[in-house]
Amino acid sequence: MRIGVIGTGRIGTIHARTLSRHRDVGSLILTDADRARAQELAHRLGETAAPGVDEIFRWGVDGVVITTATAAHAELIGRAARSGLPVFCEKPIALDLPGTLQALAEVAAAGTILQMGFQRRFDAGYAGAREAVRSGRLGRLHTVRATTADQSPPPPDWLPLSGGLFRDTLIHDFDALRWVTGREVVDVYATGSDAGPAMFREAGDVGTGAALLTLDDGTLATATAARVNGAGYDVRMELAGERDTVVVGLDDRTPVASTEPAGPPPADKPWTGFLERFGPAYEAELVTFVQVVRGERANPCDGHEALQALRIAEACEVSRRERRPVALAEIAGGGRPASG
Repeated sequence: MRIGVIGTGRIGTIHARTLSRHRDVGSLILTDADRARAQELAHRLGETAAPGVDEIFRWGVDGVVITTATAAHAELIGRAARSGLPVFCEKPIALDLPGTLQALAEVAAAGTILQMGFQRRFDAGYAGAREAVRSGRLGRLHTVRATTADQSPPPPDWLPLSGGLFRDTLIHDFDALRWVTGREVVDVYATGSDAGPAMFREAGDVGTGAALLTLDDGTLATATAARVNGAGYDVRMELAGERDTVVVGLDDRTPVASTEPAGPPPADKPWTGFLERFGPAYEAELVTFVQVVRGERANPCDGHEALQALRIAEACEVSRRERRPVALAEIAGGGRPASG
């Protein structure tokens, strides 16, 4: 099997390493807008670098992994679909609903596979939470609390291209919320603060955000995010039911400190970022993609799942901007229910 990897930045490098050592992947073709970067990675892995995207399709591959800047995702997904190729793409498909819907239409028309990169679905903690909900261990679920906080802010020149805090960061929490609970979000109320570094205001974004979400069975969920959390990278989800409560992301590296006299000590080596925290999950999702391409398992996270997470993020942006509750029915693209 030969796989084309388009984009050799941080995530592209990780995915290329995973694929290069996979026993069912014979070779990789790597390309990047920065040709020297692609060539250097290809040399390190013993793989082939291509001058550009055209060569990926002309030289012939069995599947494509897209890890470019977001602005190129939808076009590349469409091109791969027209070529009859299965695709793995990092989130999002696009930063807007029209671009997302157009790409999904091309995939549907071609009858090809699009697997999206929501790596938390492959994390042991989130999988355990999903099982706790589905098995009935928690009883009736009444409250979910999710949080994502980055240790350090992103580069200022990247912020205007990110789509904003809700579309870039909290979209992972929105996808995990649907996947873990198996429920749909029916309405949201969201707000944000730009009281942190000036670069967030200058980009028209917020550095801290919060959303209250109501699920279709009446469960209430909160999702919060922060771009600057000096204690470390903090990603957690707490699920409370009438019988039990479970927490994802609570371990000896969670960057929290107790004020209780008998509380646990602060983390000795707190998580520093998503690549470290979710390393095994990133590897697992690419191993799964190879299985999907080989026809050994069904697609675990298709483009529709990415669309629904984006719809929630869009609703949050409308709510933040207009300072009002927003029903998901107001946002285009509804349809298939949450993953069962």
